[in-house]
Parts: sequence; C-alpha cells; structure tokens
Amino acid sequence: MIEKMKFVSITGPKADIDRVVNTYLCRYEIHLENALSELTTVKNLSPYLEINPYRDALNTISGYYEEIEEPAQVPRKSLTIEKALSLVRLIDKEARQIAEEYKNLEERQASLEESMRIIRPFKSVDYDLSSILKMRCIHYRFGRIEKEYFENFKKYIYENLDTIFIKCDEDERYIWGIYFVPRHEAEKIHAVYAAMHFEKIYVPDQYDGTGQEAYAKLEEQFQQNAKRLQDNRKSWKKFLTENAGNIVSARTTLSQFSRNFDVRRLAACTQGPNNQTGEIMKDSSISGKETFYILCGWMTEKDAASFQEDISNDSRIFCLVEENTEDIKKQPPTKLKNPKLFKPFEMYTKMYGLPAYGEMDPTWFVAITYSFIFGAMFGDVGQGLVLFLGGLLLYKFKHLDLAGIISCAGIFSTFFGFMFGSFFGFEDILKPIWLRPMNAMMNVPFVGKLNTVFIVAIGFGMGIILICMLFNIVNSLRSKDIEKTWFDTNSVAGLVFYGSAVLVIALFVSGKKLPGTAVLCIMFLLPLLVMFLKEPLTNLAEKKPRLVDGGIGMFIVQGLFEMFEVILSYFSNTLSFVRIGAFAVSHAAMMQVVLMLAGAENGSPNWIVIVLGNLFVCCLEGLIVGIQVLRLEYYEIFSRFYKGSGRKFEPFRSTAD
Repeated sequence: MIEKMKFVSITGPKADIDRVVNTYLCRYEIHLENALSELTTVKNLSPYLEINPYRDALNTISGYYEEIEEPAQVPRKSLTIEKALSLVRLIDKEARQIAEEYKNLEERQASLEESMRIIRPFKSVDYDLSSILKMRCIHYRFGRIEKEYFENFKKYIYENLDTIFIKCDEDERYIWGIYFVPRHEAEKIHAVYAAMHFEKIYVPDQYDGTGQEAYAKLEEQFQQNAKRLQDNRKSWKKFLTENAGNIVSARTTLSQFSRNFDVRRLAACTQGPNNQTGEIMKDSSISGKETFYILCGWMTEKDAASFQEDISNDSRIFCLVEENTEDIKKQPPTKLKNPKLFKPFEMYTKMYGLPAYGEMDPTWFVAITYSFIFGAMFGDVGQGLVLFLGGLLLYKFKHLDLAGIISCAGIFSTFFGFMFGSFFGFEDILKPIWLRPMNAMMNVPFVGKLNTVFIVAIGFGMGIILICMLFNIVNSLRSKDIEKTWFDTNSVAGLVFYGSAVLVIALFVSGKKLPGTAVLCIMFLLPLLVMFLKEPLTNLAEKKPRLVDGGIGMFIVQGLFEMFEVILSYFSNTLSFVRIGAFAVSHAAMMQVVLMLAGAENGSPNWIVIVLGNLFVCCLEGLIVGIQVLRLEYYEIFSRFYKGSGRKFEPFRSTAD
C-alpha cells in the first residue's frame, strides 16, 4: 500500500531555522520541495542564500575518516558543533605536520635514489671524487657510450687525441667511464667525443671519497631515510588510531549540521506577513517587518499530525497542512508501506517503476502471483524446502530482498511438490494430492487429448487477465481517465469482450450449451465496436469540439488495424501462460533424466549424481523459472493496469550515514 501524504508549509523567523531543523525536523521524515517553485502564489519570495560554514571542515575530516579501518565499528560520542570544529582544527594541524614530514622524507628519498643512480656506474673509481670534480687545469666528463661504437672510439681517440678514457662499468648495451683532456684542447676534444656518441652524465658536486665510499654513504643515508619513512607511516597509523573516536564523532556532528544547513537551498525567505504566513501569525508577538523562512514538503499523515502536536506550544514555528493535495503543483511522492512478508517484493515493483500517488500498489499482488506461479513451475518438496531455508537464512543475515523472494517462492514450490508428488525428483515416495504433470491428460472437444496442466495454466492466465482488467478500471476511475475506464482494451469494454470469450471457452470445454447467436453478437461485437470507436466516444464524453482527428478514412483504417492487434494480443497474452504448464512438465522431465543417469531404476542409485543433479536443476532451472515468472509479471500483468510513473519519497535526513 501507499502511505497517505500531507503537504506541509513550515515558517518562522529566519534566524530560527537551525533550531527548528535540529529540534523538530530531525525527528520526522519530510520530503522537502523547493519552496520557490511550489509556493508560486506567495508574493515577495526570495531564495535563502548563505554559504555552508561547515562544508570545508566536513570535507577535511572526511578525508581522515576514509583512512580509518572499519569506521562503523568506532564508538561515537555526542559533540557540540563548536567542539567538533575545534577538534577538526587540532586534528588537521597535527595531520598536516605528519604529512609535511612525510613529503620532505619522500623528496629526500627520491633525491638520494637519483644520486645513487648517477654514481652507481662509477663505483670502481678508486680516487677521491671531490678532487676530480674540483679540477681546473684538466677538464673531465663522466658519461657512457654504446658498445657498438666503443671499438672505433678507442682506436680513433687513442691514436689521434691527447686524452685519457677510464672505463668504470658496463652492461649489455653501454660502457660507462670518465675521460680527461688538457684545458687548452678541451673544446675540440669534447666535440670529438660527442661525435663518437659519447653521452655526458652530469655529476653534481656533492660526493666525498672514492666512488665506492661515496656510493656506500649514499646507500646508508637511503636506508636511514627509508626507516624514517616507515616510522612516519607508523606515526600516521598511531595518529589515526588514537584520534579515530574524535574523527568519527566530529564527522557525525558536522554531517548533521551541514545537512541541516543545506535545508536552506530548498527554503525561501519573505519579508513580513503575506498570504502564506499572515493568518497563522496574526496573534503572534513577532514583528511583521521581520524576515521569515518558508519550508515546504510532504509528510505522511501520521508524521504530520505528530509534528503539529509537537510544535503546538512553540510560538516561533508555524505549520500549515494542506488537506487537498490536488491543488499542489507537484505530484505527491510515493512511500510504500507493506507487511513484512510482502516487503521483499517491493524490489520488483521498484524495478518496473514506483506507483504514482493514488495508483494501486501492486506489491501484494506481485508477491502472491509470483510465488504461486513459481511454485507451479518448480514443484518439488525437497528443492522447495532448500529454496525456502536458503532464502530465509540469507534474508535474515544478509537482508537481501531477492533472498526473501526466493524463500517465499520456496514455500509454494514445496506446496506444489506435494500436489505433484515429487521429492528431489523421486515420484515413488509421495503420493500426488492432485496429479503428476507429465502423465495427467484430459479430453478437449475437437482437439483431443491435451496435458491437464496446460489447460489449467491457460485457465489460470485467463483469470489473471480478468483481474488485471478490474485493477485497470479501478486505477482509471481514480485518475478520472474516461477512455481507459470505459473504452480501452483493458477497460469495461475489454472486460466484457474478454470475459465473454472466457465464458464461451469454459462452456465449450465442459460440454455445456453455448448462448444463442444474438447473445454472442452482443457479447462480442458490441464491446469490439466500443473499442473501435473509443476516440470519438472519449471526445464526446469529454465534450471536445472534434470527435475524430485526421479524417474519417484514416480513422477507419487505423481502427481496423488496432482491432486486429487487440484480438491478437488477447490471444497471445493468454497463450503466454502456457509456459506455466510447460515448465512444470519440463521440471519433472529434467529430474527423470537425473534419476536415470544416477541409475535409480536399478534400485541402487549413485547418490553423488543425484545430489549434483538436484543442485544443477535447482540452480539452473530455478534461475530460468524466476526470470520467466518475472516476464509474465511485467508483460502480461503489469502492462494491463500499472503505469509505475511515481516519484520516490526521499526524506530529509538529519543524521550522518
């Protein structure tokens, strides 16, 4: 069912809005609307423009909150907003110090790593590097050359130039080294080295001792810095652990106050009494020149009554409850309220679309028909109990709506298992209360023998379609839709036509005498004629100037095609329910195959095959049947009476998640 809604307008002095939100609105569920767009008849309204003063602090503390392991398990304490803001400043200050230290250590680590990378190829230099780097009369360069050029390099350099090249290291591709040249020939020789593909490596003036000593010092510093980084991370974890309670508590408080403050985005301001606030404030001592806020939205009838009673002694808050929701600009939001047994099936309703306010909530009907049809298509006592118990446990501990649906479907599977006499596929343990799907046959006039479950499935489908037509008529009467009430496919005219078809088929199958020709013409032709003329009849009933749009010829051609489609859809929708019987037979056949593979006919079945076979059938066919039943719900049932055009009831929340 759908909760009955009331539209409420709340007003009071502008400076009092925080007190109202924190004291009253946090206790109730209210779906807030934008006051400026809803209260269009109120004069001199202006937006409530203020910057949220808690947003920055909330963003800051939320960053630390996300780094806490399992914050939901951390105990929370109640804080004032001043204490929460103070804690955020202290926590942020200490956190920034740790973060700044970490940043400096990371930069230092990167610098040491780069220095080690540069000096690593020159570790074999057994000479004080600082002395080399301070040479003035002799020029030097550190660098590398590819091996493919090295032989030519040695031959040309040593035969033609006054230079010394000291090889320091090599790998598969490069040879690293240092060359020295006299100062007066440096420019020419540097150019020759460059032409021979020698790549210069810049070595900064920061190394002491030989290459090995310099590298060892850097490596030691690198390890020491790495330990400081680890210590910093330990300090950070310790900081988060020690401050977890304060972080979580401060975030909770700031989230609440921030959300409360954000109510202003939907509020409006007005100067002094007006046609919205004047009547309720005329006996108040508040000055008429004071600025007031206005909040409006939807509450359930119960909450609206409790809210009015709660504020009855508060002279600084006023509330108007609109009794006639038809005068409100926006459609009321939809809040579903169903018994606990039906609640999981709200998932299917919401998947299709929430019912509009005033439309019938189909959740209870879905719960009954889905479970019943699933059970008929998947009738087995043992597998039904497995679905029931498995779904029940998952729903209890994991709170999964789908698990609740499976559990309910399992009950009906068990019921039909007794009706069919099937227990984990064995049909010699239980005696069927009704019939065995594969063996039960019946005679149909002019057709011959047909499987009984097919005939029953079609009869069941006819009954469901008739019920859906009645639902459509009720919904259409509520929405005052003349065409869908009287002249449409699922209206009174459609009900008479299809009901007559069901009656004639029932009489024919049972061998009873059919009504006379004149009666049949009235039962069939008159409803079809009404549906054919639905457009002019609707326009006539609504007193529109034109009965037909587009001309008579186009109307007749379009009407004939629509009538053909209507009759075809009645036929196809009815036959669609044959799948109920088909899957009941299919399930029994699949279990027979499992028993045959297990050698059950010999009296000594392979129980491993039976267990695995039951699991396979339970999972695979259970999934397929679940999808097929949902298809019936959406295409053959919902499409006849349900629009699903409602909007969700989204209440203002004052507390943090």
